Amino acid sequence: MPWFSCSSPFPAVAFLILSFFAAVNAVDNNASCNHETQLIKVKNWIDGKEADMVNGMTAKFGSSLPEDAAQSLRTPLVSSVPADCCSLSTSKVSGSVAVCVRGNCDYATKATIAQSGGATAVLMINDQLVEINCPSDTTEKIDISIPVVEVTQTLAENLKNSLTSGKKVEVLLYAPVRPVIDFSVGCLWLMSVGTVICASLWADFTATDKADEHYNDFSPKGMHNCIVSLTLKNHPNYGKKTVKLPLFGVVSIFSLVVLLFCMAFAVIWAITRRESFSWFGQDVLGICLMITVLQLARLPNIKVATVLLCCAFVYDIFWVFISPVIFQKSVMITVARGDKAGGEAIPMLLRFPRPSDPWGGYDMIGFGDILFPGLLVSFTRRFDKNNNKGVFDGYFLWLVVGYGFGLIFTYLGLYLMNGHGQPALLYLVPCTLGVAVVLGCIRGELEAIWNYEEDSCSSKEPSDV
Repeated sequence: MPWFSCSSPFPAVAFLILSFFAAVNAVDNNASCNHETQLIKVKNWIDGKEADMVNGMTAKFGSSLPEDAAQSLRTPLVSSVPADCCSLSTSKVSGSVAVCVRGNCDYATKATIAQSGGATAVLMINDQLVEINCPSDTTEKIDISIPVVEVTQTLAENLKNSLTSGKKVEVLLYAPVRPVIDFSVGCLWLMSVGTVICASLWADFTATDKADEHYNDFSPKGMHNCIVSLTLKNHPNYGKKTVKLPLFGVVSIFSLVVLLFCMAFAVIWAITRRESFSWFGQDVLGICLMITVLQLARLPNIKVATVLLCCAFVYDIFWVFISPVIFQKSVMITVARGDKAGGEAIPMLLRFPRPSDPWGGYDMIGFGDILFPGLLVSFTRRFDKNNNKGVFDGYFLWLVVGYGFGLIFTYLGLYLMNGHGQPALLYLVPCTLGVAVVLGCIRGELEAIWNYEEDSCSSKEPSDV
C-alpha cells in the first residue's frame, strides 16, 4: 500500500506536522503578542514626597516588569505631546515613562512611537482596566521592547494633575506575583470542615437532660442559640435565675444578657462591615447561623439528598460557568463581590484575608457550599448513631474526609484556572454524595440509606419519647 493512499494515515500525520510548524512559525512571527498580562504596582513620588500607590495591568505586548521593587528603577514621568502618543512627542520623553491617553491610533502604535522617542516605558490611561491586546490585523512581529502599562483614569488623576501643574513626578513600576499557596486557604478549609463537623456533632455537645431550662427564650437563632445551648450544657445553673418581662414573660437572665450581647455584636459588625477586620464578625455570625440551620433542617434519607444536591450541583455550575455566556459576566461571582453594588456584597459567605498576597483580597466560600453538603454529612451522623455504627464502619467519618478532599479539589481548580471563581459544589457533591452511594453499594446498605426513615427508630422505643 503506497504511503500516500487515501486509506494510509501518513497524509494526515504529515498534515498535522506541517500545521504544527506553521503554527509555531506564526507564533514566532508575533512572539511579542503572546505575553500574559501582569498586575502591576506603580510607586510614585510627587516633588520627592511619596504618594499613594497606583495599581494597573500590563499589555499583552512589550517587555515584562520585575517582580521586586528593588529590581526596578525610579524614573521621571512625562506627559506626551500630543497626549494620545499617535505621533512623535514634541516634549522630551527620552529616559522617562511616557503618559498616553486614548486617541486615534491603537495601543501598539502608541507604544512604538513612544519607544522611538526614547521612552523607557509607556503608561496608558483608560476609563477602566481592560486587556490591551495586539491589533487584530497584525501579521508581522511587533518590536516593542519597553513595558506597556495601563492604569485607570481615577487612579491616575493625582499623577495627571501633578504633571499639569508642573510638579516633578517619578514612578517605579514592578509586578509582584501572588504566592502559589496562601495559608489563608488552609484557614478557610479548617473553618468550613470544622463548621460541618461541629454542626453534625452539636446535639452531642449540647444535649441536656433538663427540659425546664429557659435557654429557649426569645426563639433564639444563630449566635444566641449557639452560645446559650453550649454554655448551659456545661453550666446548667446559669439558666435558673429568671426575670419577668412585659412582652416575653419569664425568661432567664443569662439568656437576656446573651441576647443583648449578640445584638450589639451584629450592630457593630453592620457599622464596620467595610473595614479590613470585618471578616471576623461576618465569619462568626455566619458559622453560628449555619450550625443553627443544620440543626433545624434535616435530610430524612439519601433519596432526598440526591435530589437536593444534584439540583444545587447544576445550579452552581450554571451561575458560575454558563451565566457569563448569557449575561457577559458570572452572576454569582459578581453578586459575591458586590461589583454592581459599590462593593456592598451579600454577607452569605465566609471570608479570610490573604496577608501574604501583595494584592491583598480574601479567599471566600459561600454558605451553600457548606450547608448543602453539611445536610448530608449531618444525616450520616444521625444514621450512624441510630444504627449503632462505629467510626470506621459508619458513613460520617468518610463523608467528612470526602468533604475535605472536595474543598482541596476546589482550590486546586481555582489555581489551575488562574483564580477564576469555581462552583465548589462541582467538586463537593461527588466527594460527599458519591462517597455515600459508593459505600452503600459496597456494604449492601444502599437501599437502607436510600429509603431510611429516622422516625422509625425512635418509634420502637416509645418509653424514650
